[in-house]
Amino acid sequence: MPVLDIESFHNEAESYYLLRPSGELDAYTVAHFREALADHAAAGRLVVDLCGVPFIDSAGLGALIGGIRRIRENEGRVVVFCNGATLIRLLHTTGFDRIVPVEETLEAAVGALDRDPDA
Repeated sequence: MPVLDIESFHNEAESYYLLRPSGELDAYTVAHFREALADHAAAGRLVVDLCGVPFIDSAGLGALIGGIRRIRENEGRVVVFCNGATLIRLLHTTGFDRIVPVEETLEAAVGALDRDPDA
């Protein structure tokens, strides 16, 4: 069975949380990812680092969108950080980047938390 490792960090200096899944994000691993997002529903400012995710299917994308929705319901902000060309193309093709900012560097993602009122 596929494994998805998820790390979480709190950057106190810049006041944001970083959620870093590593592994395929699909129907087999989505429950673990959904739970991690739910744990950050009240985080306020969250960067989801997808650099360690080589593949994401519709279940994973749905979990990500649902998690973002919950965080926004709590007046939080979310930005996705991803530097993989294939995954970036998927996020653009599906229109995901119209829902939440997608940045290619961590610095740009943290900056987008401040810049985008809808993030």
